[in-house]
Amino acid sequence: MVHQAPINMVENEETNAPAHVAMIMDGNGRWAERQGKARKFGHQEGMEAVRRVTIRASERGIKVLTLYAFSTENWKRPPQEVHFLMQLPIRFFDRFVPELQEKNVRVNMIGFEEKVPSSTRKAIQKAMDQTKDNDGMILNFAFNYGSRAEIVRATQSLCERVLNGEISISEINEEVIEHHLLTQSIAPYQDVDLLIRSSGEQRLSNFLLWQNAYSEFYFSDLLWPDFTGDVLDEALLSYINRQRRYGAV
Repeated sequence: MVHQAPINMVENEETNAPAHVAMIMDGNGRWAERQGKARKFGHQEGMEAVRRVTIRASERGIKVLTLYAFSTENWKRPPQEVHFLMQLPIRFFDRFVPELQEKNVRVNMIGFEEKVPSSTRKAIQKAMDQTKDNDGMILNFAFNYGSRAEIVRATQSLCERVLNGEISISEINEEVIEHHLLTQSIAPYQDVDLLIRSSGEQRLSNFLLWQNAYSEFYFSDLLWPDFTGDVLDEALLSYINRQRRYGAV
């Protein structure tokens, strides 16, 4: 039996609930193959899991839910699959923005727009515009995102500022670097508290490397399309029962 986590846990001072939950949504293709279907059916069903988890996370008082929707490495997949993945945000927001509005969820995106088709960019931007006044949970999509590329770009930006005399090398510290990362858009919740990965894999896959420095990990054997709000509750309860030391005793 799944024990339900308390509503609005982040606002409960008696719990050590996470403010920022990040999720690697893995296993769509394998789920489809086990059903004897093409991989795109797994991605389509995974979209329903995104809805379920988003609603439950919002109900639980999570401040930011970051979903690894498309990585910079995913361009290596077959062109037909990449094309389908580029269409998913359009379908998702067409269907679910009204429900996100009802739940007071604000949509955000981190990633590199250069290679993303204009129709996909427009759909994401439209959802961001439609929800920009919402002050509830931030649904943060990492789309065409790669953490190493993020850090490289931040480094390049800082080097340019040094060359232009805007900042000295001695002024560069963790806070300054953090300000130049893509997650500045979700301040003050840039640091991940809880990282969840589905499908039994246990690696970061170039996801929020800086931001996960002190996060807790939770790995589920379930493939992403089978992920439910109750499984999210289990992960949250696991997190609450841990003691975070940040290097101290």
